[in-house]
Amino acid sequence: MGTQLRITDVSTAACCTPMVDEALTAAAAADLARGFKALGDPVRLRLLSLIAARAGDEVCVCDLTDAFDVKGPTISHHLKVLRDAGLIDCERRGTWVYYWIIPTALAPLSQLLDTSALSTATAR
Repeated sequence: MGTQLRITDVSTAACCTPMVDEALTAAAAADLARGFKALGDPVRLRLLSLIAARAGDEVCVCDLTDAFDVKGPTISHHLKVLRDAGLIDCERRGTWVYYWIIPTALAPLSQLLDTSALSTATAR
């Protein structure tokens, strides 16, 4: 059975306005695009999912690399892209690096796409 992501309600967060309420400014679109671009790769999306599946706990890079058919340097590159986008953070302890999700960075991405305010009559 596959790992399921935990869904966090961000409807009361003051991070950004859903697209159904008003259009994005150019600056807000540029900020959010960085996060979406980082998630646009299947390996990075899976990495984020594996880290998020720890429900707020840290995950060692050694536990991430075994889940992929690509080599360690490729995993490190993808983790760096996620870090540069501000979606995850890490800490080196000895020879291993531990990663965790930054929920406040994921909330704006999630809230932007929230269409729950749309009426079911207008939804297609």
